[in-house]
Amino acid sequence: MPTATYAGVEMGGTKCVCILGTGPEDIRAQEVLPTGDPATTLGAIAQVLERWQAALGKFEAIGVAAFGPLDLRRDSRTYGRIGTTPKERWTGTDLAGFFSERFSVPVGLTTDVIGAALAEGSWGSARGLTDYAYITVGTGVGVGMVAGGSAVLGCHHPELGHVRVVRFAGDDWPGSCRFHGDCVEGLASGPAIEARSGGSTVNLSENSPIWDTVAHALGQLAHILVVSLAPQRILIGGGVLSAQPHLFPRIRSCLATSLNGYLDIPQVTSGLELYIGPPGLGTRAGPLGALAVAVDTDAERSAAGRPVTIKPVRQV
Repeated sequence: MPTATYAGVEMGGTKCVCILGTGPEDIRAQEVLPTGDPATTLGAIAQVLERWQAALGKFEAIGVAAFGPLDLRRDSRTYGRIGTTPKERWTGTDLAGFFSERFSVPVGLTTDVIGAALAEGSWGSARGLTDYAYITVGTGVGVGMVAGGSAVLGCHHPELGHVRVVRFAGDDWPGSCRFHGDCVEGLASGPAIEARSGGSTVNLSENSPIWDTVAHALGQLAHILVVSLAPQRILIGGGVLSAQPHLFPRIRSCLATSLNGYLDIPQVTSGLELYIGPPGLGTRAGPLGALAVAVDTDAERSAAGRPVTIKPVRQV
């Protein structure tokens, strides 16, 4: 059993997962908490981590992978805070400040989808790859991109779930995103599907025509990734795809139709089944993403030879 101990916190729109260990083969504890208001949620998370720390000793580092948008610019006065989000009462919440003040250990912070992408690179279906993308489709739609082995982060983290795409022929439903209406998130997220169908995403029949519009929107998102990032692989996780795996062949077909023979590369011409698929870590990609951020933060601190407080993922 490894002697190091890392704590991770995946903060999602509906639930938070606290995890303790060093990787997928060494998970020592895990607890799931509902995502409510900031004070209640963060207080419950802190109690879990404090209990673990009292029982097992001080963590080497804590990794936080949270819903966004997040301010990850180190030179920003609002670094570590949640930006304008549809999650009620969370806008402006200082995640970086909360964890750094509560725990005297290095803390790494990134988005939940970037964390999942990093976990897939460390332990999942992106091992050995330098350029890949992880799409999550659940409460929202997000994309974590890795280029040259590092997470893509510029003046802000990518928000490709909010790109507007070519609509499915004949579909004029306005979409559910309160910012953009019919962006990818407004067409393909769990809440969008439920708003449109009037029922549960899990229970919606595979034969529902709504899935055609969802697959089309996600195929358009894949098109954008292929012609921009040019990833070696695209992984798609989250609650919607986990519950409705029939979407994978539909998304691949929509991507091929959209590209229309433009790219003569094996991934597109004959390898779409491997090119677009589920995460190798399955539903564990999110929680393990937070753990990957903690491990990476500790490694960078050791390499630098100095303490690390709160830091974003590596910038390209």
